[in-house]
Amino acid sequence: MATIVVGFKDNAGGRRALELAIDEARRRDAKLIVVNSLRGGYDTSPEEINESRRALSGIEERLPDEGIEFDVQQLVRDNAASEDILQVASEHDAELIVVGYHRRSATGKLLLGSTPLHVMQGAACPVLAIAES
Repeated sequence: MATIVVGFKDNAGGRRALELAIDEARRRDAKLIVVNSLRGGYDTSPEEINESRRALSGIEERLPDEGIEFDVQQLVRDNAASEDILQVASEHDAELIVVGYHRRSATGKLLLGSTPLHVMQGAACPVLAIAES
C-alpha cells in the first residue's frame, strides 16, 4: 500500500496540509501518516505537548470517518521537525510528503531554515508544500 506522510502543526498551514493529505490518501488509496514533531527539552513546554496531543486526538477521532488507513505520531525527541518528517517518510517508503508553510515576504523567502525547505531538500519522494490561507 502506498503511504503519504503529512507534517502536522496545529495552525492554518498545518490544518490545510492535513486536509490536502487526506484528499490525496483517499484519491491514491494510500495510508496516511500524520507526524507532529516537537523539539522537546527546554524548547517545548509540557503545555505545548499537551495542546498538540489534544489536536492529534481530534484527528484520530476524525480519520476513521474518512475511509483511509492512518497512523498518527507525536514525536518529541530533540529533532528538527524536518528530520522527523523525513525519517518517517523514509521508514515507510512514502510516495508523497505534504507540508504546510507560512507565506513570507520577499526578504523572508531568502532565509533558509524553514521545515518545508529542509523537507524539500532532503526528500526522496515528491513534496507538496501548501501555504496557509
